[in-house]
Order: sequence, then C-alpha cells, then structure tokens
Amino acid sequence: MAPKKGGGAPKQRNAAEEVEETLQAVVLADTFETRFEPFTLDKPRCLLPLANTPLIEYTFEFLANAGVEEVFLYGGAHSDQLEKYINASKWRASSSPFKQLTFLKSTSTSVGDVMRDLDGKHVITGDFIVLSGDVISNMPIEGALATHRARREADKNAIMTMVLREAGRNHRTKSSSVSPVFVVDPTKDRCLHYEEIDHHAEHSEHGARLNIDTEIIAEHSEIDIRQDLIDCSIDICTPDVLSLWSDSFDYQAPRKQFLFGVLKDYELNGKTIHTYIIKDHYAARARNLKAYDAISKDVISRWTYPLCPDTNLLPGHTYELRKSNLYQEQNVTLARSCIVGRRVVIGQGTSIGEKTTVKNTVLGRNCKIGKNVTLDGAYIWENVVIGDNTIVNQAIVADGAVVGNQCKVESGALLSYGVKIADGITIGEGIRITKSPKEDDEAAPESDPAVVGAGGEGYEFTRDEDSDDEEDDASETSSGLVYNMANLSLSTESISTLSSETSDFAGSRAGSYGTSVSEEEKEDHFVQDAAVSVYDSLRDEVTSDVVQLELVSLRMTANASDNQVRRAVVSAFMKRIGNLMDESQKSASQAVRDIFGTYREIVERSLFDRETAAKPDQVDLLVLLQQDLVTWPKGDTVLLFTAKELYDLELIEEEAYEQWWDDERSSGTEDMRKVRAQTQQFVDWLANAEEEDSDEEEEESDDE
Repeated sequence: MAPKKGGGAPKQRNAAEEVEETLQAVVLADTFETRFEPFTLDKPRCLLPLANTPLIEYTFEFLANAGVEEVFLYGGAHSDQLEKYINASKWRASSSPFKQLTFLKSTSTSVGDVMRDLDGKHVITGDFIVLSGDVISNMPIEGALATHRARREADKNAIMTMVLREAGRNHRTKSSSVSPVFVVDPTKDRCLHYEEIDHHAEHSEHGARLNIDTEIIAEHSEIDIRQDLIDCSIDICTPDVLSLWSDSFDYQAPRKQFLFGVLKDYELNGKTIHTYIIKDHYAARARNLKAYDAISKDVISRWTYPLCPDTNLLPGHTYELRKSNLYQEQNVTLARSCIVGRRVVIGQGTSIGEKTTVKNTVLGRNCKIGKNVTLDGAYIWENVVIGDNTIVNQAIVADGAVVGNQCKVESGALLSYGVKIADGITIGEGIRITKSPKEDDEAAPESDPAVVGAGGEGYEFTRDEDSDDEEDDASETSSGLVYNMANLSLSTESISTLSSETSDFAGSRAGSYGTSVSEEEKEDHFVQDAAVSVYDSLRDEVTSDVVQLELVSLRMTANASDNQVRRAVVSAFMKRIGNLMDESQKSASQAVRDIFGTYREIVERSLFDRETAAKPDQVDLLVLLQQDLVTWPKGDTVLLFTAKELYDLELIEEEAYEQWWDDERSSGTEDMRKVRAQTQQFVDWLANAEEEDSDEEEEESDDE
C-alpha cells in the first residue's frame, strides 16, 4: 500500500501545478457604455473596425501573445452577432492558441454584474486577466505576471495588479474634463488611493480637490501622486477579486467604485491592490471616440507593431505596406489623377475617382469614392459611397452609408449604418445620424429631411441627458471627434511613449505627450515626414513630377514654410546620395549628378529669389547643405561637387555663392568652415570668371 500512496502524491501535486500554470482571461465584450452610439445600436462595440480590423481581434492577439489558454468572453448587447462572429473566426479553429474559448451571454447591466455572475459560475481556478474587448497592446505580459505572482506568494492579500501606462498629464487620449489620479507607494508599487478629478470643478469656488485620508500620509514615508498614468484596463487578478465584487452589490464600475471602495475599506478587508507601470511597448483602450482616433493613427504609424494592417490579422486580408505608411489591399482601383497621401489604409474592391485627394484616412472594402472628393482624417468603413465634389473631414461613415454629391461632412460627425445623405447637404460638426431606433423605442422614427435632405434616410441621434459618459461628453461635443481636430494641427505622436531617441528615416520619433505641440515640434514633424516621403521616392526612382506633387500636398497639409521644404529636400537628397556612394560604389560627383540632375525641378521649386538682388533662398539652401554634410567623412568633397552641379544646372546663381560665403552662418563654427574648405577653389574661380567677364565687357565698350 505504501508504494501506491507514494505514487499518488506526486500526481496530485502535478495536477495542482498544472491548474496553477493555466492562465485564464475574462474579456468584457460589452462595457455598458454609450460612447460609440449610434454605431452600437446596430453592432456590438467590440466588432467595430479599427484600421479595418474588428477591435476584438486586437484583444485576442494580445491574449494569445500573453500565453492565455482559457478565455471567457462575456457578451451583452447584440450577443448573437458576436457569437456568430466568434464561431466563424480563427479563434474557434483547431489551430487556435486558446485551448478553451467559452462564450457567455449576459443580461448584466454593468461590469459589476458580470463579475458577480462569473464568481457564481466557479470557473476561475487561479490568476486571471480581466480586460475589455477594445484593448490594443503589443506588451509582453510576462513581466507583469511574474511580478504579480511573486508578490502574491509573499502576501496572499495582494489580490490584483493593474497595468498602467506612463504618459504625460495632458496626454491626447485622456478626457479633458475628468482625470484619474493614482496615489501609489513606490516602495511596494501599492495603490493607496484612487480618485477621479473633475476639471470643471477647477473653475468653481473651491477648485478641484484631491481628498486623501491623513492616515495614508502618516503611515507611508513615501507616496507618489500620479496624474500622468493611462489606465490600460488590463488587470491581473486572483479569485479573491471576484469575492470582493460579490460582497458588495454597490460596486458597478471597475475603477470609480470597485477600486475606490476596496482601497477605502482596506482596514476592513485587508486586501491590497498594486500597480505595474510600463514605459515601453504599447497599451491602450479605445474607450471613446477620442482614443479611437488616436489609436487608429498609432496603428497606421506602426507604434503598435506587429499589430499593423500589413500583418493581416484576419484571414483573407491582403494588405501590403507601401511608402508613406500607405496600406493597400489587392484589387484597388485608383484614378491616375487622384492623390493618395500619407497614413492611408485602402481595402479591397475600393475605387477612388479622378482628382480626389485622400490623406490620413481609413477606407474599408468595396467603397466607391467619386471625383474631386476630399477625405482628410476620415474613417470610411465598408460598402460606402461618396459622391462627387464632396468633403469629409475628421468624421466616421459606417457600413452601407451613402453621401451624395457636393456634400460636406464636418469634424466629429458620425454617420451610422445605411444612412443616406442627399446631394448638397452639410452635416455639421459633431452631428450623429442613424436609421436605427434606440433600444427603448418601439418604432423607428421617420427620416428627417431637414437633416439628411430630400430623399435622404436617417435622423439626428441625440444622447440621453443622463448618459453614463458625462465625463467624455463635454470634451467630445466641444471638440469634434477628437480634441477640436478642425482647428488644431494634430501631433502624430503615439499614445505609447516609446524611445526618446530619434533614429534615421525608418526609425521611431520621439514621444511628446502634450495636447499642445510647440511650433518647433510641428516643424520637425513636417521636415521628417516630408524627408521620408521624398527619400522613399528617390530610392524607388519615382518621377520628379510625382515627387513634387506629394511634397506640395504635404506642405499644404502642414502649412509648412519655404525653409522647412528646403530642409526636407536637402535631408532626403543627401541621404540618397550617401546611399549611392556606399551601396552602389558611385563616386561623389556621379551620385550628386544623378540625383540633382534627375530631380532638378524639386530644388528649383523651393527657390523664389531669382528676380531679386539678394538671394536669401539660394543662400539658405547652400547653408542647409553645408550643415547636413558637417558630419560626413567626405562631406567637404560632396559639398564641392554639389555646389558645382547646382551652378551647372543653373539652380544657384553666381551672386548667391558670394553671399553664401559672406553669410556668418556658413563660417560660424570650426566644423562649418572645415566642410566648406574645398569649395573655396570653386567660389574663387567664380569670382575670377566674373571679373574677367567684366573686364572683357569694358574692353568691348572702349573699342566701340
């Protein structure tokens, strides 16, 4: 009998270890919010597309990368649609990384109800991750899990770890009316207090206040008050968390009520909640329209890599990455005269008409865009028709919608599924239009011709006064889709603070998180974006007229100065010349001749002083070339050949060389003097040639 007992014990221990290692996740497909109405009247929120991929796909990819084996997906509104989608998805296939994916329909009306229902089902066996179905993250969660488990082993009362993202106080994805504040003990990464500050109160008699118990200050020698953290809505929990939800039916919201209440009642429950603050990688939640817009830009700009369109997360997607962050599927029809700018996604079967301009825009599949249309910062979902001479700025147009000819859809407008806008109609800023009734309405309302025009379909959707999203309403209503996009030059910075190092053209930009961007930063962004665009075109041997067209488009978008354009051109030209010298083993003279000779027109169109005695533009170009070549090993040689080529191409006049040589910028430092040293002979030759020409003219005059 003894051997049998001895053989049984290890099996029990291994079984326990196996349960311990099985990582579970709870995904809240319904967040019980109304921020995405009227779209969510027709479709579950987690199936709304972001960069033409449903939000839930990003969340599942994150969980799969985290090593989650069992997923419990809680559906709410439109759960039948969600269940049908999941059953047909790759997550149900035999190759799915999830050993178990359980879909749970719920009649809950809050996150608290879901957590209490989950507790009653007794399916959670150990640590689990809880998150909403609109989380986008490329963060490897191993570090947070290891920290949580080590802490839990040392203290069974450490029941939860919140993943938070370090950013700026004025981060562009935050609500402008309410800010979360975390009071943390940095020695233990323990959250001591949580509160949401109403910024509207700052203008009241007493101003905005943070109410911290004196005991917290007295008992902790060091505390951090953090208002610079983004709540990623990713929590690592022990089963004790579910018990606390069940113990109080007053808890409905995860932070404002559950977190606040558990921390406040620490003396009663003895449970601690901790933080895991990340600085690298990407983690954010599309919690509102403001965040949706920002995350979309980040996905397109590859901050979320590998969660980008060209990864083709969905079976059947065929996106390819082209220059200037253009993602295009197969079977797309582009008119010869249309202009497709930077940061654009175009789905299969979509056509774009003559003289149409598209930039910073996502176009879904099977869309028909007419002639002379302008799409800027727009999100056009699937099967949408946009008529001729129509403008759509910073707005969302859902599946099957039709916008007529000569219409204007202004910033922040939302056109829901199947809406039809008649010709010549303007949809004002922030207007929401739908064809669907609200859930509590018995019959669909009639279409309103005053809003959609004669023959149009849809009516203006107004949100309930007692909406649960009041903290976002003020900022969204006053600012359009995202913080006053119509009137603000947007930063392209990421939600996620990545490296602060600025690498070369293909590298990451430094992270800057203020919603207000300095003029210098705006200039740097344009110069870098334009330089990338021009350089890519030179490398791909795109014709000069096409390069010029794209450069003009970028300049108009950013309202860039002549100096900024020259800086971008110089940066791109010099980088390409360096490539030809290094990779193709061309001589400096040949590389300079190839680039400047082929793309002469681009340089010429950046100079506007040919008819004046002073040559500030030409001098500026020469100084910029000089500055760029300062760090080159053979910069002095390249500058000499460049100066000669610009003269031979009649781009720089003789007077400009003299003015350049006398300009204090060209000789202000030892490095600047050194890099121009070889060019001295050419400048001297020009001066002598000019004197000889003058002498000859005088002799001819005397002879006469």
